[in-house]
Amino acid sequence: MAAQHHIRELRDEDIDQVVAIWHAAGVARPWNDPLKDITFARRDAHSTILVAEIGNRVVATAMVGEDGHRGWVYYLATDPQHQGQGLGRAMMQAAEAWLIARGVWKLQLLVREENTQVFDFYGKFGFRDTRTVCMQKVLQP
Repeated sequence: MAAQHHIRELRDEDIDQVVAIWHAAGVARPWNDPLKDITFARRDAHSTILVAEIGNRVVATAMVGEDGHRGWVYYLATDPQHQGQGLGRAMMQAAEAWLIARGVWKLQLLVREENTQVFDFYGKFGFRDTRTVCMQKVLQP
């Protein structure tokens, strides 16, 4: 049986734990500075980082935001020691609730093409491949 968790918004004292989870879960990438991403996500009311905690320990994360047209989820991650306990599902539900409370009606996420093991997970939430191509241009290195 999984331990009881509590989901809330990120606090300053959580940052080191969150970055460690992102690395351990494999969602961090060398070209993305996690501290810069965290600071940017917390800059205004259009985005936040949700965390699940058990006791005083952060065990899962989801960065969620909206761009005026769609909601987005990034950095959905669970500490590998706590995977398989429903925390990913709980974080997605919390992210959806955060967006719905703001009137957002459409949710998008990006999945790396090689990350095939999560396709079924997201499919259970109703996500589907939209057969679109994501293009990117880096404005500031």
